[in-house]
Amino acid sequence: MRKVCVVIGSRANYSSIKSAMKAIKIHDDLTLQVVVGASALLDRYGAVVDLIENDGFQIDARLYMLIEGETPVTMAKSTGVGLMELPEIFERLKPDVVLTVGDRFETMATTLAAAYMNIPIAHSMGGEVSGTIDESIRHAVTKFAHIHFPASKDAATRIAKLGERLEDIYLVGCPRIDLVAEILATSMSFQGNIFQEGVGEELDLDKPFLMVSQHPVTTEYGTGEMQISETLSAINMIGLPSIVLWPNSDAGSEDIARGIRKFREKKICKSIHFFKNLPTNVYIQLLRKTACLVGNSSSGIREGAFIGTPVVNIGSRQHMRERGSNVIDVEHESVQIYAAIKQQVNRGPFDSDPIYGNGSAGIQMAEILSKCPIRLQKTICF
Repeated sequence: MRKVCVVIGSRANYSSIKSAMKAIKIHDDLTLQVVVGASALLDRYGAVVDLIENDGFQIDARLYMLIEGETPVTMAKSTGVGLMELPEIFERLKPDVVLTVGDRFETMATTLAAAYMNIPIAHSMGGEVSGTIDESIRHAVTKFAHIHFPASKDAATRIAKLGERLEDIYLVGCPRIDLVAEILATSMSFQGNIFQEGVGEELDLDKPFLMVSQHPVTTEYGTGEMQISETLSAINMIGLPSIVLWPNSDAGSEDIARGIRKFREKKICKSIHFFKNLPTNVYIQLLRKTACLVGNSSSGIREGAFIGTPVVNIGSRQHMRERGSNVIDVEHESVQIYAAIKQQVNRGPFDSDPIYGNGSAGIQMAEILSKCPIRLQKTICF
């Protein structure tokens, strides 16, 4: 029986691998191990660890690795702390495979620790193209990984071009789409009043509203406050009620948070509710109902395409990531953002586009992990 260890460092990490964790947990030939660390442990980012436990997962280790400050220096140091602490956790848990997700700094620490300890690495969502430091981390992890689970055909082709063996590449789709498909099939209404959490007015979700999800761009550090201010200025011009989500913990997060706080304190737009974090099922239902998602979150590219959510994507964070017709790209300029939001709101929902899979990625990943051959020694294939 193979022991598969999943390291979760953020809310995005969790939603990106939850369906695979569920499938691994119930698989007869696999044992799931869960390590939770970084921002996923902290209340200021929504205490994702509580969601994980509420979903029925046992946490095998907690990894306190996030150094406060959200600067390039603290981001690099946090990666180092993770690399210092993870080997002891892996030594205790003795996993047969470490499953890591995407492109964040926690992913880099996880990958390096496992690689030096001769633990095979399975990587989900490799091979994609985007902006910021994530682009570099993602492809670096591909070169360390032994099993590849790309989310799209283009990503699978790119992994092969990076010199990885074709027999180690399994095109399964994106595990986040699994959750979307499940939620859309079973959930038709919200349970309870979601506005009891967060800060701001209660919105009427049966009327048009906007969602804002904007994160720092690490390669543009120092511009976050200006960027979110342009976005919020456009939101104010539109005049629709809005839900604004807190940024992730990457370098520059505090700049965006400061811009949000300043906007909130001016009280120039009352019909806004601010959330640190939202349960996945609530977030997906909001994506289905919103008139437009605004910002630079990959959820607009992935989940948004599958749902048909109108999206205004701002700036370079998702640069060249494969996307559907539901996305309009603009720069960090309020007039451009305003015009794009207005166009999307008037356009309305799009048809579903399954660029990132059909909702079966997690089950496929568990089955592959239970029986696939693993060759620890890697050799570039060109």
